[in-house]
Amino acid sequence: MQTQTQNAFRALADPTRREIVQILASQDMTIGQLTDRFDMTRAAVKKHLTVLSDGGLITVEPRGRERINRLEPKGMAPILDWFSYFDQFWDNRLNNLKKAIERKEK
Repeated sequence: MQTQTQNAFRALADPTRREIVQILASQDMTIGQLTDRFDMTRAAVKKHLTVLSDGGLITVEPRGRERINRLEPKGMAPILDWFSYFDQFWDNRLNNLKKAIERKEK
């Protein structure tokens, strides 16, 4: 598995990071705004944001003294590509099964 894909899966492996991604899907936020939503320190939230950034799932934009965290939809592409392989795999397997059943019924 490519490093980018591994980093994206690593980022989504934690339930807190998945929740952060869901929150950022609806609104860009600062670290402080995100910290208010969780029962953890600002430093802990920052660590989660770093992992999400390393995974390519968020971008951070400096705006004055603040850093705005934003969901990066393109970061989901490696994960979706990985899952699409298995979608195709199962589509092929089920089509083959259907053909086999239809041949047997004739």
